[in-house]
Amino acid sequence: MGRAEPRFPVGLTVATAISLAILIGLGTWQLQRLAWKQEVVARIAALQSAPAVALAPTLARAAGGGDVEFTRVTAVCPGLAAAPFLELYAVRDGKAGVRLISACPIAAAPYASVLVDRGFVPDTVSARPAVDPAAQAPVAVAGVLRSPEPANTFSPANTPGRWYVRDVAAMAAQLKAPSPAPVFLMAETSSNPGWTALEPAPVPLNIANRHLEYALTWYGLAATLLGVYAALLFKRRKG
Repeated sequence: MGRAEPRFPVGLTVATAISLAILIGLGTWQLQRLAWKQEVVARIAALQSAPAVALAPTLARAAGGGDVEFTRVTAVCPGLAAAPFLELYAVRDGKAGVRLISACPIAAAPYASVLVDRGFVPDTVSARPAVDPAAQAPVAVAGVLRSPEPANTFSPANTPGRWYVRDVAAMAAQLKAPSPAPVFLMAETSSNPGWTALEPAPVPLNIANRHLEYALTWYGLAATLLGVYAALLFKRRKG
C-alpha cells in the first residue's frame, strides 16, 4: 500500500493565523503610537521656547473645541499659596510622593475655575503648606495646560484623602470649585515660594519614544511565527 498523505493541520493553521493577526495588529498599533508620540515630542520641543499666553482666551478656545494641550499660559490666582489642596499620588525621578492640587478662581466663561497642579512633594517630607481658605493674596503662576489621563484597569480607586487619577469633576467638587475647566494647569513656577519642599513640575525635556523598536519586535515575531509554520508544513509533507 502507498503511504497516506499527511492530513492538512487545520488546528495548527487556525492557531497560527490568529496569533499572526494579533502580532501584526500589535505592530500596527505601535506604528500608530509612533506617529502620535512624534507629534507630542514636536509640540513639547516647540513649547520650550514658546512665550506664555493669557489663560482666559486660551480656555475660551478650549470651550469652542480647540486643542489647548501643552499650551503655556499665565494666570493670577487669589490665595493660591494658602489654598486648600488634594494629594495626588505620583512618582518623580524615582521618588514616591504626592502632587498638590488646588483650585484657582478665574473669569473665563463658561469656566469659573481651573485646577492647578502646584508641584511635587516627596514622601520624605511629612509637612504640608499652611492652608487658609480666607486668603486672597494674588499669586502669579505660569504653567502648561494638560488634559487628564483616564483611569485604567490597574488604577487604584480615588479616596477623599488620596487620589490616584486626575478626575476634574470629582476633585473640583471636593475643593468646592465651580464650573471647572477640563484641563489642569501644571505649574512651572512656585505657588508658594516660602515653602521650598513643593517642587513645581515643568514639562519634561526628554520623552522616550521607542514605538518603532516595539513595532519591529512585533513584526519580527510575526515573521518568525510564519517561518516556523512553513517549516512544520514542509516537514509534514516530507515525512
